[in-house]
Amino acid sequence: MKKLIIAVLVTLFTTNAVLAADDCAAKAAEKKLAGAAKSSFMKKCEADAKAPTQAPASSCEAQAAEKKLAGAAKSSFMKKCEKDAAAAK
Repeated sequence: MKKLIIAVLVTLFTTNAVLAADDCAAKAAEKKLAGAAKSSFMKKCEADAKAPTQAPASSCEAQAAEKKLAGAAKSSFMKKCEKDAAAAK
């Protein structure tokens, strides 16, 4: 049963990623983007398309995503948030 559920979830995420890539490619073509501008647009578009479907594993990840943190700022925030959450328990 667990294998079936995992297979369904993987299929849903994969299907969504393919549809997002097609939609992003269409938007890039509509804007007549090429080269680095197209690459940058595609990367951001696909990341934005994936974000709503992937539920954050913890409230700290949700908060970091809400604040749009990345890199060192996200790492620092996550470390502090998880420490505070552990202390609150």
